[in-house]
Amino acid sequence: MKREDFGLEAQEPDIAIGNQPLKIKEMISEERPRERAINHGIGSLTTAELLALILRTGQPGLPITDLCRQLMNDNDNSLLRLERRSRSELTLTKGIGEAKALQIEAMMEVMRRYQKEIIDKATLRLDQIKTAQCIHDRMRYRIANLDHEEVWIMLLNRRNEVIKEFRLTSGSSIASVFDTKMILKRALLEDAQGVVMCHNHPSGTMRPSIQDDSITRKLADACKTMDLRLLDHVIITTNGFYSYNEEGRL
Repeated sequence: MKREDFGLEAQEPDIAIGNQPLKIKEMISEERPRERAINHGIGSLTTAELLALILRTGQPGLPITDLCRQLMNDNDNSLLRLERRSRSELTLTKGIGEAKALQIEAMMEVMRRYQKEIIDKATLRLDQIKTAQCIHDRMRYRIANLDHEEVWIMLLNRRNEVIKEFRLTSGSSIASVFDTKMILKRALLEDAQGVVMCHNHPSGTMRPSIQDDSITRKLADACKTMDLRLLDHVIITTNGFYSYNEEGRL
């Protein structure tokens, strides 16, 4: 027997979420990325659809696939831009609350740790610094795509192996807070023989600024007085790096 036989019109069943019903057709729309991944492989999905699989649920009238497309559109379809977003910036996209923002942050952290693991395995944990490329490979996953500047220091032994690394500054004007005495103090405490400095340029430009030149000279002069070797100062970006040593400026 049909529903019409009981005086009822044929209609799609509803599943209530809050005060708004979610149609079965909306649920199917949300599940399409999963179905395509099963049938054609995960590589067949767009970035927005991959995000939809991770975030899982949308809002009434806003399927998760549409939400994730909007999220990627808001970030120029770039994971690099998405990674730079703060939690509060992520929540500016309709449908992204704190919970989903945390899921996105967790996904980005997994990506960074995966990249670090691959780099470490490929270069025997990058303990020995041989070239500026080694410095770049060691630090790019940490600072290349930050939306603020950070200065990191590596302390080396006689074999140019890293015995200690630490963040010197973060988020402020490098020239105004650069602390040479702190670097020398840590180097002496660790009985280091060499020093490497690196920092990022959020703008993406690899050319050093006047301030970069100034702090490089300042640190080089200070290291000489303490019989420390300043091996390099490397500027790291998502596009590559600049090495003061390779440019003959140390």
